[in-house]
Amino acid sequence: MTDEKPVEDATTPGPTDGTPDEGTPAPVPSVESTQMLTALVQLRGALLAADLQLETPGVTDHRKARSEMVSQLEDYVIPRLMTIEAPMLAVVGGSTGAGKSTLVNSLVGHAVTTPGVLRPTTRSPVLVHHPDDGHWFGQDRLLPDLERVSVSTNDPAALQLVASESMPQGLAILDAPDIDSVEERNRTLAAQLLAAADLWLFVTSAARYADQVPWDFLREAAERSAAVAIVLDRTPDDALETVATHLARMLAARGLKDSPLFTVPERPLPPSGLLPADAVSDIREWLESLAADAEARAGVVRQTLDGAIRTVARRTHQIADAESEQADALERLRTGADRAYDASLAQVLEATADGTLLRGEVLVRWQEFVGTGELLKSLENRVGWLRDRVVNAVKGKPQQAERVTVAVESGLETLLLEHAEAAAEAAQASWNSLASGQGLLADAGEDLSRASRDFRRKAERAVRDWQSGVLEMVRTEGADKRTTARFLAYGVNGLSVALMVVVFAHTGGMLVGAEVGVAGGGALLGQKLLEAVFGDQAVRTLAARARRDLERRVNELFEAERRRYTDLLDSLGDAKGASESLRQAARRIDDLRFSQSSK
Repeated sequence: MTDEKPVEDATTPGPTDGTPDEGTPAPVPSVESTQMLTALVQLRGALLAADLQLETPGVTDHRKARSEMVSQLEDYVIPRLMTIEAPMLAVVGGSTGAGKSTLVNSLVGHAVTTPGVLRPTTRSPVLVHHPDDGHWFGQDRLLPDLERVSVSTNDPAALQLVASESMPQGLAILDAPDIDSVEERNRTLAAQLLAAADLWLFVTSAARYADQVPWDFLREAAERSAAVAIVLDRTPDDALETVATHLARMLAARGLKDSPLFTVPERPLPPSGLLPADAVSDIREWLESLAADAEARAGVVRQTLDGAIRTVARRTHQIADAESEQADALERLRTGADRAYDASLAQVLEATADGTLLRGEVLVRWQEFVGTGELLKSLENRVGWLRDRVVNAVKGKPQQAERVTVAVESGLETLLLEHAEAAAEAAQASWNSLASGQGLLADAGEDLSRASRDFRRKAERAVRDWQSGVLEMVRTEGADKRTTARFLAYGVNGLSVALMVVVFAHTGGMLVGAEVGVAGGGALLGQKLLEAVFGDQAVRTLAARARRDLERRVNELFEAERRRYTDLLDSLGDAKGASESLRQAARRIDDLRFSQSSK
């Protein structure tokens, strides 16, 4: 290639430091390009927010597609739209052994990149440009993730920049790794570089032109209308026409019939390592003509850029669909956890209101405290003289009251722990039935199939706090009663125990334990005892308040356990909102493209 420069106009970049020549105004972005740039940045943000964390069907492919789309926006689409007047970048890609590096050196006219003798080649990609175009390829512009270096290196995270006077201004050539390299990082880098190209210069050979991997890349190029030229390299003279004809038919069948096809016959390489000038003259002249014709060069850039924008917008709807699937999976997981904890919570509340707790140890201790025989008979016949009997029954028995309190505490704690364990097990089983739930459980950091380690301690505290609250209610309610100090001294604990017993057979303001045999009789005795001291309405009010307080504390305990599951879901963000954000961003880009094309 020659070092002849095109005539500069108002949009031609300035010297190599990146500043415009004095007196040369910098190009002013159009309103349309500014709007499109804003929309693309918003789309990038929406894609980054759509992190697809749940293991749903096909999510691996969607994650890969999302990553590719973000990379293309960052590596090519957004930087290129910001610097639409920058030189055209032709990326030379192809299969292993196709002769890419030799072709690049031959086009430039001297060795700028080292052909790989051993496979896989692990050197960094090489970008060759005119010295005056160097500022266009800084790390803040094209492929920002690649470190810029000036010497050959084996680091695939580096981009070697080579300035050459033999390159025409307005054109740069990038030698990429093999697209079918045995090393994954080389394949990934090759795909990244091709996605950042204005023009794909695809190199293949007579031995490799029908391979599947190159055609996968070419299919993607055709789908997004990328500018592509094909170089059939290293082909014997006697097979050149046959292979070229077959390759041309394959290109036409795959939507690339308008892509230029160049042939390079197989020739022995001289000591210089360069192909004869006549072997690459057609390719050289075509590239030089593009570099010299600003309008043609801009046409190539805009064709590829518009195709990339259109394709990203279209593929965004696929990611939005994947996010909708994530939202559905999140809802199923949340429903599974909610059902498990709602069921256990309902069972606890039912067991604390239907007389279930008034059995076993609690019932034994309660009977010891009140003496159910004679006192129960007196309730049936002579309620009027109950007060004296209550005093006689309670006075002098603080230890029995304490034993009832301890029995209630133990029974309630056991009930809470059993149902917390059952809820955790049910929620875990529900999540384990879904791949998305299995992944979350594996990454939870704790065994969610069991109640939390400190649940027993929390339950003990909640029960004791509730019992203290009941005691305070009784003390407050009895403060203005005309009773002796001796009665209050012995009676507050006893009356609070009676209130607990009533609560355990009390729902909706009604005593329901009367139909559960001995336990119901004990609850009825507790209610009559309280009514004799406080009156019927006061007892109803006290029982309702104590019931509400118990339900509140139980709800808090189980809600904290439920949050071990729901917090995991909440940490994944709003998948439904992410899906809608993606669709809105894609629609905005489509609207702008339609608006611009209709002008």
